[in-house]
Amino acid sequence: MNEALFLRNPENSELGKNILQHSVQLIYKAGFEGFTFKKLAEEIGTTEAGIYRYFENKHKLLVYLTAWYWGWFEFQISFHTNNIKDPIVRLKKVIKLLATAVEDDEDTHYINEYLLHQIIIAEGSKAYLTKQVWEENKLQFFKPYKDLCAVIANIILECNPKYKYPKSLATTIIEMVHFQNFFMNNLPALTDFGKIKENIEIISFLNDLVFNSLKKI
Repeated sequence: MNEALFLRNPENSELGKNILQHSVQLIYKAGFEGFTFKKLAEEIGTTEAGIYRYFENKHKLLVYLTAWYWGWFEFQISFHTNNIKDPIVRLKKVIKLLATAVEDDEDTHYINEYLLHQIIIAEGSKAYLTKQVWEENKLQFFKPYKDLCAVIANIILECNPKYKYPKSLATTIIEMVHFQNFFMNNLPALTDFGKIKENIEIISFLNDLVFNSLKKI
């Protein structure tokens, strides 16, 4: 994890882990705009000053959580595709993983991955859609997200080495999954999808979009 994101590593103490655990819960409940360090301090029984010893502000906390999620998700892709030789099958697996609801990983008790995934869908873009994005990019704040996109882009190139837009397609897959999921649950007139278990129609749509694009070269 990028050390510029925190003042004290939250994963090295019980208070830090409590900050991560309850910040995920509060951001999920109240939204990022409604989330404050004051509310977080009240939730975990500490002081605002105690939280500020770990994170300079709530924006850096959000960037930390999104970076944590993308690093965790890249591991999930590696784990679930490690023994799949066919790149087309691997890419379809990646699309399914992206579009399927995440289950909480009991190995990380201080992060609820299911709730964090919902935050990524609804709030994740706020980590980089800011005026300071250039400065934060220089500090490598978004490296886990870019690393994940590079992994997917490399699978795309394995499917078709002549395809000219692998990184653009990789980021489109990720962002489209989130936008369509958000629209489906909040602005349904913007999609063709209903609330179907495991987002089967979104998976079908992305497979159609991605593999038709790869065939056109």
